[in-house]
Amino acid sequence: MSGPMVGIVGAGAVGQTLSAALVAAALPGRLLVVSRQQDQVHGLVADLQDLALAARSRTTVEAGEVAYLQGCDAVVVALRTDFVNTAERDIRRGGAAANAPALGTLARDLHGYGGTVLVVTNPVDLMARRFAEVSGVARVFGIGSNLDSARYRLLLARYAHVTPDVVSGHVIGEHGDRAVVCVSTTTVDSRPVTVPVRTVVEDLQRRPELIRSGIGRTRCGPTGAVLSTLRKTLGLVDGVEELSVPYGDVWLGIPLRFTGGKAEACLPPLTRFERLCLDSAASSLRDAYAHLPAHTERIAT
Repeated sequence: MSGPMVGIVGAGAVGQTLSAALVAAALPGRLLVVSRQQDQVHGLVADLQDLALAARSRTTVEAGEVAYLQGCDAVVVALRTDFVNTAERDIRRGGAAANAPALGTLARDLHGYGGTVLVVTNPVDLMARRFAEVSGVARVFGIGSNLDSARYRLLLARYAHVTPDVVSGHVIGEHGDRAVVCVSTTTVDSRPVTVPVRTVVEDLQRRPELIRSGIGRTRCGPTGAVLSTLRKTLGLVDGVEELSVPYGDVWLGIPLRFTGGKAEACLPPLTRFERLCLDSAASSLRDAYAHLPAHTERIAT
């Protein structure tokens, strides 16, 4: 076996899609799938093993327990508890009260883990912070703003009739209603944008509902964001990802430049309006975190 060992916690819609993509891409040498639903996880592992053989992937797949995650180079947290999301605003925050206790328990169990943790569970900015505070893990990143940024660049490229690789721009702040589009530093083919950015932003805001109404839950986009981020956090490639990390006394999405697996913040210059929007997102996330269910897990020191 060669290649890194990656663990995935959660065998639901996102966990299934992500696991299949990792196997198809042969990114990890070994993939460990962990879930509370034993029938589900063993069925998924069998299906992934079939995929690996048919696709001639070198990845070996197995079911495991939380304790086995300590041996992984990276762990992706995609757990989701059973709840009905009735939120009409701040939809991604709808699962905060339900997901926080389960995520906190996992974080406590992974106290002392020395690898990289990518949190996908929503609300991702709050859950990444909760996981980091409870576990004491040094390298925790929330997936969210990089998906927003990828969508922004894709939509902008369509309006500009160019390929997305010549579009440069970031979406930062909260992965949710308070996402901040860095319009002032967005370029197309290294030139300031000349397309209707407001229309692009409106399309960006409508995109999650388009996906939810069609297939029930976003799964492929987060999977792509995780794959891209894993390659950088594991030091396989260098580049920039917008990820949720500490920003003052909150966690929110900012661009990070990875070199050899090491991350350095590279927040672009912001206009006064963009800065105010980012501060507003931070204030809202600060308040939302204070209202999460009180947790009894020991805060790691």
